[in-house]
Amino acid sequence: MQEAQEAYHRHEVGLGQVMRLTRSWLSGFAVSLIVLTASASSGAAAASTADARFKAIYSREWAWRVKQMLASDGPRSTVPAHLPRVDAATEAMRLAYWRRVMTALNTIPYDQLSPKEQINYDVYKPQIQVLINNQRFGDYQMPLKAGSNFWSRLTTHRQPFRSEQDYRNWIAQMRDIPRYFSEEIANMRAGQARGFDQPQVTMIGRDASLKVTATAKPDQTGLYAPFRRMPSVIPAAEQARLRTEAIAVIRNKVQPAFAHLYRYLHFVYIPNCRMSLAAYDLPNGRAYYRAKIFEYTTTRMTPQQIHKLGLEQTKKLHRQMLAIIRQMGFQGSFSEFQQYLRRDPKFYPKTKLGYLKDAAWIAKEVDGKLSQFFGRLPRMRFTIKPVPRALAPFTTSSGGPGLFLINTYDLSQRPLFNLIPLTLHESAPGHAFQMALAMEDKSLPDFRRYTYISAYGEGWAVYCEWLGLQMGLYKTPIERLGMLGWQIWRSARLVVDTGIHTEGWTRAQAIAYLRHYTLLPDHQIDTEVDRYISWPGQALSYYIGAMAIRADRARAEKALGAKFNIRAFDDAVLALGSVPLPVLNQHIDAFIRAGGVGPYPDEE
Repeated sequence: MQEAQEAYHRHEVGLGQVMRLTRSWLSGFAVSLIVLTASASSGAAAASTADARFKAIYSREWAWRVKQMLASDGPRSTVPAHLPRVDAATEAMRLAYWRRVMTALNTIPYDQLSPKEQINYDVYKPQIQVLINNQRFGDYQMPLKAGSNFWSRLTTHRQPFRSEQDYRNWIAQMRDIPRYFSEEIANMRAGQARGFDQPQVTMIGRDASLKVTATAKPDQTGLYAPFRRMPSVIPAAEQARLRTEAIAVIRNKVQPAFAHLYRYLHFVYIPNCRMSLAAYDLPNGRAYYRAKIFEYTTTRMTPQQIHKLGLEQTKKLHRQMLAIIRQMGFQGSFSEFQQYLRRDPKFYPKTKLGYLKDAAWIAKEVDGKLSQFFGRLPRMRFTIKPVPRALAPFTTSSGGPGLFLINTYDLSQRPLFNLIPLTLHESAPGHAFQMALAMEDKSLPDFRRYTYISAYGEGWAVYCEWLGLQMGLYKTPIERLGMLGWQIWRSARLVVDTGIHTEGWTRAQAIAYLRHYTLLPDHQIDTEVDRYISWPGQALSYYIGAMAIRADRARAEKALGAKFNIRAFDDAVLALGSVPLPVLNQHIDAFIRAGGVGPYPDEE
């Protein structure tokens, strides 16, 4: 429609010239104008029809998806009263449904979509392809990883407990746990029977949190947490009844289900998990890993290209780290410097509370810088809490809308020089910032507001770590080294992930590579390697995404020169929501063509 209007206005300018010419020329122009107007109207009608058809597809599918999956990243105003169905028949139905959606998408005439809906199409179609791939390869038959699992998703910290009905729904959801666990066990049995299971080394000890829940007092479990402090709008007598009912359900339904799942994992699943590590060793493993590369990088890069890129970038960053070490006056080898950092207690927090407070201080310092780099800030704020004790030994810190979880397990493995990049990555302007902005942007369709594309989201968060340099947050050489240490950790992931899953690397080889190049503590290296083994491809998203954003920025700075505005650029990246990297690249090209003007009027 916009192109038709521009064409029309170009002819209006020409009309003044035509008036000075002969009547016959004017008559001919009038005929051409009528033809052009009719053509524009026809184009607008086609775009309207194509847009309407496409919107109908994604609106129906998104509503169905949220209902089917009870997606935690979707819009939620109440606590669901049940858990999703994950039995084999339901999973097959989902695959069939998404295949029908893809068939319908392929009938949409892309060139007849409006520019806005073309962007939506470029974001939406890969989403559906990833969903199809995951169902086709049977990802649901491997519902646990080294650092995450399906039972840890039964969390309450992002549930909107506001009314009596929310609490009743939570009790109903807890009653549904035995059915849900039974279906997950059936899926794991089917996966293991066909050789689609986790490497055993990544599963040892991962069942411990189940035993904790199964044997605790009901009112001391995490599932009971919402009942400890309930809204005053619920009468006291009703609060007491709800607490009594919750304790009974946890004791009689939930804890037996947790105990049963623990016995299955401990005595059946984990002892029979595969000894090999590579995704290539799974059924149709080469195609599976390539699908994971597409899912987590949104590119068609080959494993060999990624491995080579990782080797090059790791060596480049290593040279930068060595330069800072020399500036610090350290005369020993890099290995000796690593040991110095890993052993000197001054680099580590003394108390868990102190560690949390240090992160809060950094977050508030960042708050004072944000207006210099962003024109729009999210309304949603975030809080800082420790990672739950049951998960802490095997997982990392994490962030998202409203919450920054910091791992305080074993403070001797939590170096303070990593705290600035960690905070920038997981809170603002990283995950707790970017995801909140997307959710608050009602101009985007819901499938863009509430879904998370790892290459974009993790790439943005790693870009934010680097952005801390321009914010002036890294004030000392050791802090700058901490930032580089996190950058090289991500480039090394490209080497390790592809090495494990396509090059035959052993776990010891992957650990040795990270110990050689990074400043990570030993415990974190071990848990990180297990994460890469059990979650093929995900580790690739961070550095590939960050490189894409930094390349876009460098291109904009070169093309725009003095007109380049960092606030306009960062806002332009964030205004998209979570998108594939090719869509982001095209968007920044348009940003450059438009003269570097950002999406908000007060940025100049």
